Amino acid sequence: MDRRKFIRQSGLATAGLVIAARSQGFSGSADFPDVRLPLASRKFSSKAVEQLISDLRRKTANKELGWLFENCFPNTLDTTVDFTTIDGKPDTYVITGDIDAMWLRDSSAQVWPYIPLCHQDKELQQLIKGVINRQVKNILKDPYANAFYKDETKESEWKHTDITEMKAGIHERKWEIDSLCYPIRLSHGYLAETGDMSVFDDQWVAAMRLVVATFREQQRFHGAGPYTFQRNTAWATDGVPMGGYGYPARPNGLICSMFRPSDDATIYPYLIPSNYFAVESLLQLESILLRKGNLEQDAKAAKSLALQVSDALKAHAITHHPKYGNIIAYETNGFGSFNLMDDANVPSLLSLPYLGAIKATDPLYKQTRNYVLSLDNPFYFKGTKLAGTGGPHIGLDMVWPMSIVMQGLTSNDEKEIKYCLNTLQHCHAGTGFMHESAHKDDPAKFTRKWFAWANTIFGEFIWKVYREKPALLQ
Repeated sequence: MDRRKFIRQSGLATAGLVIAARSQGFSGSADFPDVRLPLASRKFSSKAVEQLISDLRRKTANKELGWLFENCFPNTLDTTVDFTTIDGKPDTYVITGDIDAMWLRDSSAQVWPYIPLCHQDKELQQLIKGVINRQVKNILKDPYANAFYKDETKESEWKHTDITEMKAGIHERKWEIDSLCYPIRLSHGYLAETGDMSVFDDQWVAAMRLVVATFREQQRFHGAGPYTFQRNTAWATDGVPMGGYGYPARPNGLICSMFRPSDDATIYPYLIPSNYFAVESLLQLESILLRKGNLEQDAKAAKSLALQVSDALKAHAITHHPKYGNIIAYETNGFGSFNLMDDANVPSLLSLPYLGAIKATDPLYKQTRNYVLSLDNPFYFKGTKLAGTGGPHIGLDMVWPMSIVMQGLTSNDEKEIKYCLNTLQHCHAGTGFMHESAHKDDPAKFTRKWFAWANTIFGEFIWKVYREKPALLQ
């Protein structure tokens, strides 16, 4: 289904039904309604996840946050996974929620918080292993595509509007750097937790070689490369100008990305947060390849590219702001032009420490963060109910709960974390779930009733607070 159709849908009807079922609004002392799918209807059930939910709810005095955690943290497993075995290998197809397609980015992020529980639940480990296997198939099919179908006979709604090479089984073909970074992050996190090398077979190695080759291609030192994209649409952020190659960029070592993790087109092709993410991902890839053995040349190629992109970031990604000092730009073109903003989708400038791409204590990041969390960022919205980053994808005055989660995940300040918890507790509009975005003055005006990434990353935040600063949940 067209993602754009969902961004116009308000959740008022659903919110009204659930709010009516609650006796004391958002006080946290009410009997909260059962809005989670019944056990018999869930796609996958994990004993380790259920035990964590039980423990957290029992030990958390803030009953509303406990209720939200129970609804949101397992939402990916409850509603979006199709776990099976194909040719003796686990295979997991993961939809985003209300769109029946698997994004490389979203699928990685949706199962990421479950990795620490793998040692307690071998079935959960197999499910995550299946996500890696499915992502490998998708990358080998087309490294430039961002979203795929499990059923290759299913015809994409974009087939008749997009001017690009659409193969069978592809839902959408928007080139986004992070689409190839997230599977590496998932693989690296899986290996660090489980020590299981069996998932890194010949197909996985072939996919990773293709990732490195695609990044090299999109440095555009030898021409614009094979990828172009245009769409017949009235949405300006859905099309790529200049014959589908984007506005000019001077080759300097950075990787071009035609789209952001929001699936919106970039203005300047060098999307800086995604290039930072690529550096971290390539170094993680190097470590996996070295651990696997007999792949020294591939490991060397990954590291060499990481160092080249890192050097280019130091030379081209930083600009001076008259108020905040040196900050990291959101986009640049290599000709001296910068786009100063941030977007709620991850990778964002705000999320760089969460991704391991920069330390939260780095002065450059701290100055950039001060800019991002201010009204000087054109996509930071502050209203009577919510304050946070949004983006062009939904439009003005719509705050993404994901950005508030990320503000909390990248902070060590208890006051700031508590503020983020309080804000998130009051932005679900009585539904018991997080959403894609909500209006800064009225959280009942939200988009996407079923958006698993927002739910799962909210659960990840709550679990982190529960482990590290449990008093903030009381």
